[in-house]
Amino acid sequence: MKTNKYCVIMAGGSGNKFWPISRDSKPKQFLDIVGNEQSFIKETFDRFAKLVPKENILVVTLARYKDTATKLLPDLLPENLLLEPYSRNTAPCITFAACKLLKRNPNAVMAASPADHRILDEDKFLYAINSALEYADKEDALMTIGIVPTKPETNYGYIQVSGKDRGNDRPLKVKTFTEKPDKTLAEIFYKSGEFYWNSGIFAWKAQTIMEEMKRLIPDVASVFDGWENALDTEKEKDFLEKVYSECPKISIDYGVMEKTDRAWLFPGHFGWSDLDSWDTLYKVIDGKDKNGNLIFAPQNLTQDDSGSLVISRNRKKLYVLKGLKDYMVIDTEDALMICPRNDEDYQDIISDLGMPDYEGFR
Repeated sequence: MKTNKYCVIMAGGSGNKFWPISRDSKPKQFLDIVGNEQSFIKETFDRFAKLVPKENILVVTLARYKDTATKLLPDLLPENLLLEPYSRNTAPCITFAACKLLKRNPNAVMAASPADHRILDEDKFLYAINSALEYADKEDALMTIGIVPTKPETNYGYIQVSGKDRGNDRPLKVKTFTEKPDKTLAEIFYKSGEFYWNSGIFAWKAQTIMEEMKRLIPDVASVFDGWENALDTEKEKDFLEKVYSECPKISIDYGVMEKTDRAWLFPGHFGWSDLDSWDTLYKVIDGKDKNGNLIFAPQNLTQDDSGSLVISRNRKKLYVLKGLKDYMVIDTEDALMICPRNDEDYQDIISDLGMPDYEGFR
């Protein structure tokens, strides 16, 4: 059945947040981190396929990940895999997708979501996305999904709305966006009843977001001039090479959502996590033993260990661990990392080395 509703999955990120399993050649959105035979991007695709027809799902990723994305998403139409030549953050990514949709359907209303979030209570998630799409279609609003906070979390950004209305499911006018707060400020946000976690999931008409792009970040919108005659033609690759060579790096939050007067929020009452570190993964994944250890290693012997994360796919290796507390042990074919579970300095170390794939070590 034909519908004007579309879903855009943003999957262009790269990096080392889940190093050594995650590499530049295969970042976390394409990985099955804990061995459940399902990548993050496939989970996201399958989730949205319950809301819109599969032919209405677009995936935006970097050109170098084309083969990986194609392999992991066999139900994705080839013409719906949008390939960016370079990474330029979420504003150019969304502009590219919006232009594609406008050429195919001027009445398109689109949800845009990262590819690597963990979602629980899927029915509630789909309800929130669909409600945001319907409101955006009727009111020309720029919708974001705000997660109802369950604690004063310091690892997420916050969105303030007009009024204390967490108990109801209705669109709420956005007042302010705030970056990750310290513990004291997070406590204030949580208790106020006016703040939601910023999920980074959006819904709007393609036409509406393009209007705001032109008004608020013309240096992004202007480089896409001429898209009508280039996209979905033989000129597309050269056009995109020029566009992305000239386009500044900027997020949709900073470029548009923090400045527009059209920002609205729909509350999300579903379980949600932005998996951005091994420590976050440990906290949200089920399966911990009585001592709080989360172990994905087929053969292991542990004694006096607590609060630790152990991951390996090597079925031939026996892991013997004693006395580890709040540590992580991540073992791959060519790298072994052992460090405190909540120590994120390892990400800086890998970035400083400048070669997270470690090709030079082989």
